[in-house]
Amino acid sequence: MSKKQFIRPMGKVLKKRLRESRRFIQVVAGPRQTGKTTMVRQVLEEVGGAWHYASADEPLLRDAAWMYSQWEMARTMADRSGRAGAVLVLDEIQKIPRWSEAVKRLWDEDTAAGALLKVVLLGSSPLLMGQGLSESLAGRFEVIRLPHWSFAEMREAFGFTLEEFVFYGAYPGAAGLVKEEGRWRSYIKDSLVETTISRDVLLLKRVDKPALLRRLFELGCLYSGQVVSFTKLLGQLQDAGNTVTLAHYLDLLEGSGMLAGLSKFSASHVRRRRSSPKLQVLNNALMTSLTGGSLRATRSDPEAWGRLVESAVGAHLANKASVGEVELYYWREGSREVDFVVNKGGSVYAIEVKSGKRREALSGLSYFMRAYPTARPLIVGEGGMPLEDFLLRF
Repeated sequence: MSKKQFIRPMGKVLKKRLRESRRFIQVVAGPRQTGKTTMVRQVLEEVGGAWHYASADEPLLRDAAWMYSQWEMARTMADRSGRAGAVLVLDEIQKIPRWSEAVKRLWDEDTAAGALLKVVLLGSSPLLMGQGLSESLAGRFEVIRLPHWSFAEMREAFGFTLEEFVFYGAYPGAAGLVKEEGRWRSYIKDSLVETTISRDVLLLKRVDKPALLRRLFELGCLYSGQVVSFTKLLGQLQDAGNTVTLAHYLDLLEGSGMLAGLSKFSASHVRRRRSSPKLQVLNNALMTSLTGGSLRATRSDPEAWGRLVESAVGAHLANKASVGEVELYYWREGSREVDFVVNKGGSVYAIEVKSGKRREALSGLSYFMRAYPTARPLIVGEGGMPLEDFLLRF
């Protein structure tokens, strides 16, 4: 599969903002390998004019002095360009210690001097990016959040079928490797998972038990779509820990854009926070790269395929939740369960996924509707909205 010239929809937002006369720092944040750098480069080529790109994601140590040097180069370009100005792009900005304070100082200097320099910051750790922005740059920035690619984007850019999207997930850099499943699986594990954990989590946040975090990630992928108490997880982990530590590590994995823990839907916010999480990968590639099965073998196994379909629905919704489009929960009372509960624009949807795996009658959905009569029931799959329509339209 060869990549077509394709710019993600949020690229149009960035292009519009760069063409405006108003000056704000544009912050593009999202997980690794979601096309941030490519999108920004494509947009700058369309916008035209002078721009300077520099990345802190290199083996050599980067610090504030390096940032000042890059900023001065961009200032020189802006001066030479006259009224057209210039754009400075700093990639993986969260790797620089105290980066937000340095950006604030330089940005305020340019503002006072009337410099025609626009700035775009890219980061692959949304959690750390958010901390830096809230600490120093209030009132100076706008955020463009890039989630993992959707089915619509993978289909348009790479010609993915629905089955390929469900199994191989949505990493654009891995799209050309799906015909060689062993090579594809190694790429996901070595270039994406390991790089994210080692560079975006372990090097940037204090993690006292790195082996425990890695094992939590593996179990989270294997149990994606299941409600698992932290106490039960501790029983399957070899390293000693506690539930507070596991909850913190799950937050770090969610902040890196790999694994989320969904809260139980309840009218009480306190009960939501105290509930056992429903584990959910944010990209199905993270799940299938660990299983070892092929697309053909998995597709012929109703149970295995059903878990992947439900995970694909959950990942689709979780990525929308990560950019603020929806609020996402699960619901369970005793043996009755609803796969996903979504608050979208003030409307609550109770979503049940029917995908061929063995499942009891939809008593959970009926019970939920009696408890929350204003909610809207939605079945995805057999007997309801086709999976493809859901992924394209919801």
